[in-house]
Amino acid sequence: MRRIISIANQKGGVGKTTTAINLSSALAELGKKVLLVDFDSQGNATRGLGFQVIEMPITIFDAITSQVDVNAAIKTTKIKNLDLIPANLKLASLETYIQSQGTLDRFRMLESCLNKIQGDYDFVIIDCPPSLGTLSINALVASSSVLIPVQCEYFAMEAVASILSTITKIQKDYNPSLKIEGFLLTMYESNASLCTEVAQQVRALFKENTFVTSIPRNISIPEASARGEAVTTYRPSARGSIAYFALAREVLDHVQKEN
Repeated sequence: MRRIISIANQKGGVGKTTTAINLSSALAELGKKVLLVDFDSQGNATRGLGFQVIEMPITIFDAITSQVDVNAAIKTTKIKNLDLIPANLKLASLETYIQSQGTLDRFRMLESCLNKIQGDYDFVIIDCPPSLGTLSINALVASSSVLIPVQCEYFAMEAVASILSTITKIQKDYNPSLKIEGFLLTMYESNASLCTEVAQQVRALFKENTFVTSIPRNISIPEASARGEAVTTYRPSARGSIAYFALAREVLDHVQKEN
């Protein structure tokens, strides 16, 4: 059964796109068939896999607005088992499009779109924008679960409170089966006292819902992004790469325990 995981947190700079790319890549390299959906108008997940955003004639915007078949928007990446639905700035006009159409089920557009995908994917990973607006709500309504990256810094818990409030509302109004895949500590530095404090706080509050794996600060991760690659393929032995493989195995364990 296909598992759809949104990577979401309305706070920017917490590692959402990095996690979306590298979790997708790690799962693919572990033999799973994965589709990464770039659902952020900045198109960073698209760039991060080596595609030129401005050269994308067909994107998730065209698919979600039913201008093209979603299957025509799927791109094959350089990584075996990993496909991508790209995004660009057109996605920023979705709200305007909805208003002009008087649309339908405005928060079920992505769900309807993903239901038409013909590929036999084990995982669909959705990279959400840094907000809790129409795009993120669409993603959460369409998802089986949500993975929440938490940067180990001041104000981290305020962002967590906001996303939890949104998840609760979506569970109540649209998607009662939505689960929390887990809280993921990102940009972790074990020798920084604030990092340690935030990590302890998250683990104390969310215990079983916090991944054992944390993602360290590691220069190989931004280097890989700058080259349009996942760190798992760019430098497989780097600490960041090892951490994302460990995260992928935890996600696979979650799925196995539920089945």
